[in-house]
Amino acid sequence: MNIYVGNLSYKVRENDLREVMEDYGTVDSVKIIKDRDTGKSKGFAFIEMASDADAQKAIEELNGAEYEGRTMVVKEARPKA
Repeated sequence: MNIYVGNLSYKVRENDLREVMEDYGTVDSVKIIKDRDTGKSKGFAFIEMASDADAQKAIEELNGAEYEGRTMVVKEARPKA
């Protein structure tokens, strides 16, 4: 399952996010979206998890949780239009 994680602190790195998500199951990939011109984080990421059940548990427990001083938005990612 592909998960959207928003409202991230700009200091958060992919490895930090991977560690948080691995508490819930196997993480296939973590991709923090960066500004094309500046290379700085845009404050959101996509995380792919192997198990839908693990991903659902992560969504339920992390949505609204505070991380690095910000309240995260965690939900299932919508397919690209």
